[in-house]
Amino acid sequence: QVQLVESGGGLVQAGGSLRLSCAASGRIFSIDTMGWYRQAPGKQRELVADITSGGMRNYADSVKGRFTISRDNVKNTVYLQMTSLKPEDTAVYYCNVDLRVTSVSRYLEHWGQGTLVTVSS
Repeated sequence: QVQLVESGGGLVQAGGSLRLSCAASGRIFSIDTMGWYRQAPGKQRELVADITSGGMRNYADSVKGRFTISRDNVKNTVYLQMTSLKPEDTAVYYCNVDLRVTSVSRYLEHWGQGTLVTVSS
């Protein structure tokens, strides 16, 4: 079994900062891409940022220059540092991890339970 445990969400004023964490645990052989998605009320889930095992980062245009994704491969943890937060960043944030449980298994997507970020104006 694999578990993804997220933390760091909460209520913050516009212009503030938050740091999200997502730790993967359990039967893990290797991890490929780790990322963050978000879903606002009434909207589709969208990619916020992701980072490959080699450290290549990809950001949604709406968060470039404000959010930074990083990972700790020893701790199997991905982080999302969010600064200059705006009310439109309000959403449930989900971590997403591509991992495999053995050396011969396929990489499969795993999702965290979601953490709510609310930015007040």
